[in-house]
Amino acid sequence: MSPRARSGVKYALAALGVILLLIGVSLGEYATVFKKAASICFECIGIG
Repeated sequence: MSPRARSGVKYALAALGVILLLIGVSLGEYATVFKKAASICFECIGIG
């Protein structure tokens, strides 16, 4: 793969990541993920 093609793939994947992130935020998924992550962390340290 040429350096130019690799660069294009990097930017395409980065753009896809940003798009998917924005879709998740617009659907309110960040709150669900945060609640699950906090629960797991509290269980690990013995609080929850």
